[in-house]
Amino acid sequence: MIMATAFVTPDPLAATLSRTSAALARPKAAQAGREDIAMIKAAASLTRDLHAARPIVYWTDLIASAGLGYAGMAVAIVATPVWAKLLGAVVAVLALYRALSFIHELSHMKPNAVRGFTAGWNILFGVPVMMPSLMYEGVHTLHHAKTRYGTNRDPEYMPLARGPAATLAIFVLVSALLPIGLILRYGVLAPLSLLSPKLREIVVTRYSALAINPQFRRKPPEGAALRSWRIWETAASIWAISFVVLTATGVFPLAASLTFLAIVSAIAVLNQVRTLVAHLWENEGDAMSITDQYLDSVNVPPPGLLAEIWAPVGLRYHALHHLLPGLPYHALPEAHRRLTGELGDGSSYHHANYSTLSGLIVNLVKACRKAVRG
Repeated sequence: MIMATAFVTPDPLAATLSRTSAALARPKAAQAGREDIAMIKAAASLTRDLHAARPIVYWTDLIASAGLGYAGMAVAIVATPVWAKLLGAVVAVLALYRALSFIHELSHMKPNAVRGFTAGWNILFGVPVMMPSLMYEGVHTLHHAKTRYGTNRDPEYMPLARGPAATLAIFVLVSALLPIGLILRYGVLAPLSLLSPKLREIVVTRYSALAINPQFRRKPPEGAALRSWRIWETAASIWAISFVVLTATGVFPLAASLTFLAIVSAIAVLNQVRTLVAHLWENEGDAMSITDQYLDSVNVPPPGLLAEIWAPVGLRYHALHHLLPGLPYHALPEAHRRLTGELGDGSSYHHANYSTLSGLIVNLVKACRKAVRG
């Protein structure tokens, strides 16, 4: 998934993340790139009736998340007691983080599956936070291409666990600079690039993707994608320039602007932590089978409740999403229930399930240390 630091975000080298809740060995069918055909067939057959997106769910969730988030931000800006400011900031971060997570749904959504949702998301969140959907659309789906996943052509993969553990901390901390990067991208580089075709090429190919592979270069958009790109890039640029000018002239109080930037920064850090445990990051560039791609990904299913906060909008079922990328987020819990009940303990399906965020992070750190020791 979803994004990382700024435009192209680094994800260091693959991770051995040992299983947390059930320390189960991988099924033999997956160890040599072979497919767990039974799991793949069951996933397809048991979920045929779950692929329709429900607009009422999408719109209600997005509007409620954005509304609660901006209300929390307002409290963080105007409240006098420190505790009220902090409470408002926490509410803003968590609610707007959930709103942000819908960018992942946008990248998979079929045209008009939820009419007007892309525009609505950009208006409610993408443009105000200077992170329009163009940063993810046309990029994230490459991560799901069977021949790209885990290779150097995957925009969202680098083998994290083959490097030192300190790299993981850098990976997370650098995401705090996201709001500065977005202001530079949309408030400075976007307008300047109109004057220089060479700069424009750099901005489009290198600074217009929420990716984690620094080698990734995106292709320029065409057709309808180009028209959409122009609309939302222009809107984000106008807002970025206005934000800087209004803050510099005192129309926006400096404290209010800094609070806004701090909340966006915290959202980016939270998302980066989630990205850190979205996969095991074990692959070092070779093409992988569908089963191995699934096993390199992470589910954090119920009964735990915290995962719904740090991995919202279906992201707690990230491995299942890699198995069924076209399934809308609200259908993933039911799909997981069906597959869990249908597939026995010997199935690969159960080997991508974990219990806690902390356990995943600890295992990732251990994997890095083991790799460094050789």
